[in-house]
This record gives sequence, C-alpha cells and structure tokens, in this order.
Amino acid sequence: MKKIKFIDLFAGIGGMRLGFEKAGFECVFSNEIDDHACEMYKENFGTNPKGDIIKLDPNSIPDFDVLVSGFPCQSFSICGKQKGFYDARGTLFFNICEIIRIKHPKAFMLENVFNLEKHDKGNTFKVMLKCLDGLGYKVSFRVLNARNFGIPQNRERIIIVGNKKQVFDFSKLKTKRIDSMKPFLDKKDHFNIYLKEVIQF
Repeated sequence: MKKIKFIDLFAGIGGMRLGFEKAGFECVFSNEIDDHACEMYKENFGTNPKGDIIKLDPNSIPDFDVLVSGFPCQSFSICGKQKGFYDARGTLFFNICEIIRIKHPKAFMLENVFNLEKHDKGNTFKVMLKCLDGLGYKVSFRVLNARNFGIPQNRERIIIVGNKKQVFDFSKLKTKRIDSMKPFLDKKDHFNIYLKEVIQF
C-alpha cells in the first residue's frame, strides 16, 4: 500500500513527525532553523532539517500529500508581547500559505498556542482562516489538550486542519484522559535510590 507523503515544517525536534510516522505516513522533507533543535532532530531521525523557511523555494520541495507544521507562537502567546503580525515571527504563517499555494497538498495540519484564536480580539485568527479558505481548503479547528490523548501533560494547543474534499470532524477523535501521573512513574523506584546516593555523597 502506497504511503501518504508529508512534509514537516518548523519541525522542532520532530514531535509531530513521530506521530505521523507512527500513523504510517512517510516524511519526504523537513525544515527547522534552530541549531539545537536540528541537532536533536538529526539524532532522532537521521536527517538534518536545517534551513530558513524565508529563503526556501517551495518548488524545491519534493511533492507531498499533507503539510504538517507548527509555526512560531511567541507573537501570539499570552507569555509573550503578543505583537502578532507586527512581529516578524508572526508573519511566517504566510510562508506556509505560500508553500500550500504552490504545492497544492491534499490536506494540511497546523498547530499553535490556544491563545491564537483570541489574539487581537480574534482578528488575527480571522485573517489566517480567510487566507487558508482562499487557498481552496475546507478548514476546521479546535483547541485540544494533550492530557486527553494519553499524554501526562496539561498542554492546550489549537489544531487547524484543512482538506480539499471535506471538513475534518474533530468529534471522531478517540480520547484517553490522564488524571494521574502514577502510571508513568518508575515502578522500580530508581529515582529514590538515586536520591539516597546523592544525599549520602
């Protein structure tokens, strides 16, 4: 069976790539500018994604079916100055749109901080949705929490999905809520043994 091909933009250390590969997808291109993230990405996947998306020629990217991308969140996060499109990092979203426009993938999945939906009273997000809709995609979005999907972390992120044929239905996602760290703790108690050794030292 032919694997669905995807690209991994603003790849970080490869968290989203890992998920898509576990689902049977094949990564054909990745891009990340941070040196430390690139170093870890290479250790994880054997390829160095080093590159500046501003200088990237979309036509040089291998053909793919799905675009997967986080994009810089500092401009929209409640932890930052929330300058939005007035921050150069905030405009990198439009570089993603340009790649989508030129490469015409069947679908895309974008990820950012939950506050993106509310930034500038919702105006920033309206601009983004209008841009994506104008590219010919049926777009849906939802704020999801990692703890509802088997991850021991209370981490909310907005997920934006675009598809040329149909609207993605978030209600069909299978959830597995985590309410305790107990299943993830070391059952052999190596941590306490280590602490005792440190204290004795």
